[in-house]
Amino acid sequence: MKRLSLAIVLACCTLAVAAQEEGFRVNFQGTQPTIKDFACAYLASLIPDVEDDEEGDCVGEGVWLYESMQYAIKCQAEGLPLEENGTLTIDQKNGYLIYEQKHDEYLDRIEMCYWNEADGKHKLFAANRWSFENGKPMMGQYDELSFYRYDNATKKMSRCNTPGFDVEYLNKAYALPRTGKDITVTTWEDNGQKTQKTLKWNGHGFGY
Repeated sequence: MKRLSLAIVLACCTLAVAAQEEGFRVNFQGTQPTIKDFACAYLASLIPDVEDDEEGDCVGEGVWLYESMQYAIKCQAEGLPLEENGTLTIDQKNGYLIYEQKHDEYLDRIEMCYWNEADGKHKLFAANRWSFENGKPMMGQYDELSFYRYDNATKKMSRCNTPGFDVEYLNKAYALPRTGKDITVTTWEDNGQKTQKTLKWNGHGFGY
């Protein structure tokens, strides 16, 4: 039974990845999706809709934080308190969202935002998951800055290549813009100093 359960978990997670590659629908009310609409669609594409009676929900080490974030969004919408050590900010006006969980010296962070592309037909969505220990990036196994392209006509988005730069993970952390349009890259040098660079948005992608 346990072996069968593991097979179900792996199958569900594989289907979730395939759905991201092929594209998934963003449901919303009104004329345009908000950052909350994008976040909910993204989280739904990652979290398998299945339960395992021995192992609990179909979650792995990489999925629990997304489940916690999904639960936090639901709690906030219903006016309920969030889980202990969790904080959630949804800035609909600026198209920005951040969820954090802090445990002693450890911090897990997920940021999301989107940009209107210059062609007027697409939006670029970014999901930025990063973990820190005592304020310094841990280069965790599931840390990732990923991008998705949303089509205004089909109302679907799918994963796309990083637009204009390569994501580096060693001693680096990326900060998505709550205001403005540019991404900030912070590097921790061997001597303990920090340096920052800006990836500037050009309507299609980013560049230094």
